[in-house]
Amino acid sequence: MSDIILRTASLCRHYRRGIHEIRAVDDINLQIESGEFVAVVGASGSGKSTLLNLLAGLDSPTAGKVTYRNKILNELSRRELATYRAEKVGMIFQSFNLLQHQSALKNVELALYFNHIPRNDREKRAKDILIRLGLEDRIEHKPADLSGGEQQRVAIARALVKKPELLFADEPTGNLDRENSEAIAEILKELNGEGLTVVIVTHDTELAGRIAGRTVRMHYGKIAGGESG
Repeated sequence: MSDIILRTASLCRHYRRGIHEIRAVDDINLQIESGEFVAVVGASGSGKSTLLNLLAGLDSPTAGKVTYRNKILNELSRRELATYRAEKVGMIFQSFNLLQHQSALKNVELALYFNHIPRNDREKRAKDILIRLGLEDRIEHKPADLSGGEQQRVAIARALVKKPELLFADEPTGNLDRENSEAIAEILKELNGEGLTVVIVTHDTELAGRIAGRTVRMHYGKIAGGESG
């Protein structure tokens, strides 16, 4: 029996730009099983990042709903939604979004700040995940002293240190060269192999087809098709 961790029903996110209505996400019905690796692909402006933000609870739908297990995200209180993001979701961004004045260790440790975890435990968990991702010699370095690939691994460590059920990645290799892109792709594939549910958005259809178990194609806010990897 399948274990559906995320489900959308008639999901829409529309907004206005001047006199025009932009249908960024338009009537999306999607199910994601626990342990899946799903890649959402499409051109710039297809709505894939908007869909990811809705699934992660970073944005609210205009209509329809997103359900995490038996909880409808758009019916949760602000506190409940913050708890979902803090405890269940790990998020990786194309631009890394690291605090420039903080070390790699502090950037990762801060992800646990609102999870009621004692300071010593936060530091140990942050160190452990950075070491696992091959950054044992970069723990005290600030982002400006790290390569792009190293910064993205810090961002992955920050997402993973919470031990989330869901890992979302928005163009995780978009700012990286081919070698670093391959390394990040392998990390994501390995994490999924350990049972983590992974959803990425990418314009790189070749990468998506190689590492994801399922590809969902978006075109002008709608699902245009999908295929098994």
